[in-house]
Amino acid sequence: MKLLSTQLLGVAAIGFALTSPSAAFAADHAEAPVAAADPATDLADLYAWHTDDGTLVTAITFAGLGAAGAAATYDADALYGIHIDNDGDSVADVDIWARFGQDEMGNWGVQITNLPGTSAPIVSAVEQIAAAPGGSVYSGLRDDPFFFDLQGFNDTVSTGVLSFDNSRDSLAGTNVTSLVLEMDLASALQGSDSLQIWATTSRF
Repeated sequence: MKLLSTQLLGVAAIGFALTSPSAAFAADHAEAPVAAADPATDLADLYAWHTDDGTLVTAITFAGLGAAGAAATYDADALYGIHIDNDGDSVADVDIWARFGQDEMGNWGVQITNLPGTSAPIVSAVEQIAAAPGGSVYSGLRDDPFFFDLQGFNDTVSTGVLSFDNSRDSLAGTNVTSLVLEMDLASALQGSDSLQIWATTSRF
């Protein structure tokens, strides 16, 4: 399999095509005011990779640029989708859905439906790993893994001289809320040898 380029699909959707080496990502941290005003549906990054043991891992992050010590962002009215096209027509063949909710004590949990390789929804408390036959899920607050030198970018644009510094991370110390899914790669491929994957958010 080969890795294809990332592409921005819309205000609340980011995606890429994954066929091998083993990882890809798309980033979208700075938003227009309307999108930035709704952190729960403001996607920051989409990551995906596969392992040698036949596991496909996808991770989306949202509510980016959170201050250290701030709580994770969960919203029961937000719907998260991870969409997989395995026949190259840019139409999803698999739609994985995730949503958050609270119990009567106010504790947050997450529900994942249609995860390839599983036979039933996975329901879990947030901030912990939940494993089920064929897959697993984690949701919770994490230090933003995306690296970007904003000063170097601005200096490069203003001077025309390449000015990036790989020791300067403008996102260091900021948090994102993450949703990480592990699933059976063969079940996602459905006999194909390549995947396109993208993520969406919506409200209902």
